[in-house]
Amino acid sequence: MAEMFVPRFMIAAPNSGSGKTTIVCALLKALLDQAYKVSAFKSGPDYIDPMFHSRVIGAKSRNLDLFMLGRETTKYLLAKNASDCDIAVLEGAMGFYDGMGKTEQYSAYDLARTTKTPVILVVNGKGAALSLAAVIKGFKTFRPDANVKGAILNNVTAMSYKFYKEVIELETGVKLVGYLPHMENCNFESRHLGLITAEEIGDLQEIIGRLAEQAAKTIDIDALLGIANSAEKLVYEEQTITSVAKVKIAIAQDKAFCFYYQDELDLLQEFGAELIPFSPLIDKELPECDGIILGGGYPELYAKQLSDNISMRASIKTALKIGKPCFAECGGFMYLLEHFKAAEGEVYEWTGAISGETFMTSKLNRFGYITLTAEHDNIFCEAGGQINGHEFHYSDSNNNGHDFLAVKASGISEWACSHADKNLYAGYPHIHLWGNIEFARNFIRACDRFAKNRD
Repeated sequence: MAEMFVPRFMIAAPNSGSGKTTIVCALLKALLDQAYKVSAFKSGPDYIDPMFHSRVIGAKSRNLDLFMLGRETTKYLLAKNASDCDIAVLEGAMGFYDGMGKTEQYSAYDLARTTKTPVILVVNGKGAALSLAAVIKGFKTFRPDANVKGAILNNVTAMSYKFYKEVIELETGVKLVGYLPHMENCNFESRHLGLITAEEIGDLQEIIGRLAEQAAKTIDIDALLGIANSAEKLVYEEQTITSVAKVKIAIAQDKAFCFYYQDELDLLQEFGAELIPFSPLIDKELPECDGIILGGGYPELYAKQLSDNISMRASIKTALKIGKPCFAECGGFMYLLEHFKAAEGEVYEWTGAISGETFMTSKLNRFGYITLTAEHDNIFCEAGGQINGHEFHYSDSNNNGHDFLAVKASGISEWACSHADKNLYAGYPHIHLWGNIEFARNFIRACDRFAKNRD
């Protein structure tokens, strides 16, 4: 076992919509403005909030997901990514205690408890007064190891904060470390998979600058640093990664395909991969490569542009036909199908590497954490190999595959999914390769075999 002192705190809230992401981005920028080197983390499988963190801090934010990664790997990745930083800021997901089903398992609370991270609770103060004390006290005492060390009030005036601060602290035993007032034109818009992506907000830096300027005035940064420095040492298991083979992997990275876990990409690079970004929207063909990764994102929003790029569609279809290894999940899987049917009824031709049609629906399909088990040997693993993942999509298809069995983490349902053979994995489930690093090793090996056979 190893240990490391990592100054850190988690921003959590009673429920979604309390302003966690807004306050996290404001604090990240405020800390940067004071010349602190900051690392940012998001609890759970969320892809979009880390994009906001990344745009603020100028470095990739990371996900800490207890279900997909396991507890020891989660602690290791926290230590690894915070090792050269002055402070780590974690953002919780949903409500603090909201975990799987009726439990707190895999919740922000569970992550804070596992990593022994002090918690700052963000409470929306609009339309409330002394009741805020009841909320804060309730969250502090609901579990004895909640580790709630401070609170920030959101959407309150300076007068209200000053008037109620003393009584709230007296009633709860929790220090109020500041507030943010309501700020016009500083909210982040949402769409069907959550917030719109950071790349789509043209004036994001201006918004973040305004938020940080306000946070520097009304949030006690020194108090936050004191809480961060009160954290216990992080105890974790070291993991050693060595190169498998030198290969070139083309990775789709543009507005349509942008959902990736940075730690997963780092792992592939540590195993020997050179990742070569390309755009299925703009580029005419695949770059020279030994393998392909098509991540999730919003291909449905760019259906016509993807369809109109005929040469790229043909390039990818040809690559898969000759056995070039490919890892495609969710949006990437959709793009490999023959057609996309939009909600308005238009039908667009897509790659056609896999038979079938994908289409939008009015609800989330098969939403939540799952365990995947291989039905037979494939590019990632032998029959029986397992990895945890999740599904989160409003689209569906008439050919979701049958080469893995997906079982809900709750155990209440299961279904066949994904197309997988010796050269391909393509399916709706999102996975994190740190959840079973043999999947990553085997993908690199498949790319290496292709390169050697081609040569």
